[in-house]
This record gives sequence, C-alpha cells and structure tokens, in this order.
Amino acid sequence: MSFFKKLFNSPKEKEPEEASLDLQNLPLDQIFVKNFIKNNGKFLYCTTLEEVTLNLSNIIQENSWDTVSCNDIDLLKLIKSIKVKTTDKLSNLFPIFLSCEHLIAENGSILFSSNQLKENKISELAENFIVYATTSQLVKSKGESLTGIKTRYKGNIPSNISAVKSYNPNSEDNDFMNYGNTNSKNLYLLLFEDL
Repeated sequence: MSFFKKLFNSPKEKEPEEASLDLQNLPLDQIFVKNFIKNNGKFLYCTTLEEVTLNLSNIIQENSWDTVSCNDIDLLKLIKSIKVKTTDKLSNLFPIFLSCEHLIAENGSILFSSNQLKENKISELAENFIVYATTSQLVKSKGESLTGIKTRYKGNIPSNISAVKSYNPNSEDNDFMNYGNTNSKNLYLLLFEDL
C-alpha cells in the first residue's frame, strides 16, 4: 500500500523537468496510474475477481445505473451476480462495461479495437465507460501497443483501433492536435493484478 501513499501524498510541486525525470525512473504501472489520474480517470486496483465484482457493483450503485451494455462473454460472467440489466448492444443509451487492448503509460490512455468496440466509434458511444484491464496489458508507448496488437493478432489485425486519453467529457482541450477528437469519456478502470 506504500505505492498509494506515494501517489496521493506528494509533499511539494516539483519543477516540470524534475518531475518528468522522476516519471522516467518509476515502474511502468506507476507511470500509467499517475498519467491516468492526471487526465481525470477513476482508478480501482483489484487483486481478486471478487474485488473486481464488488467494485463494479459499487460503481453501478453509486451512479444509479439500472442497465449496462456489455458484449464480452467473459465480462458478462463477472456482471451476472450484480443486480443490473445487461444488453449486448453497445450504444449511447447505457454505460458500457468492456475490456481493452492496452494501457499506455506514456500518456495514461487506454487503447481499444474492433474486438471491444465492434464497428462503433468511441465518440458515438455512451459517456460512461467501465473498463476491465490487467496489469499485463500495460505498455510504455503507443508504438509498443501497436506492435503488441500486430504480434498478438498476426495476420488478422483488428480494425477500428482508437484510444481514450481524456476522462472528463466536459473539459475543453485547446490543443489543436486534438481538434475534433470527442473521445473523452467518464471512465472507471478496474485494474486487475495478474502478474
């Protein structure tokens, strides 16, 4: 638990250059978590599947959701013990519970593909996402994540590869490189320790 103490008890603001040098010396999971939280993501660390189910239940109750979209057979097994209706159709009507391809440490983003999203664009889906991921899905950079997809799926590379890196749908991004990117989501990450 000293990791969480380090994460939430920062004694003073460091200079940007000094802070970036500190980030380079951290383990990959800590870099991801710092960047993810900096981008307004909500993070729940889980060491057992029971914890995953309990946290999922708490998220659903906290937000008073009565229906959740989920099209993943394995994730449906986790959600079936919770008193909530499910639909396998992803849309903008209900919060979405899904997995991802990778967690990218360099900017705290989460990479998805057609394996999770099917033919849907992230911008057309609901504002609320609950993402189940494992620590083995952590990668250092975008390039590493794309190489991982290429290696994992060999000749059958999924389409619709896109990422969410802003977790506040109401924020305004003035960076011209992100102009028109409406992939911001209110996102909860259930990170399961599998290493």
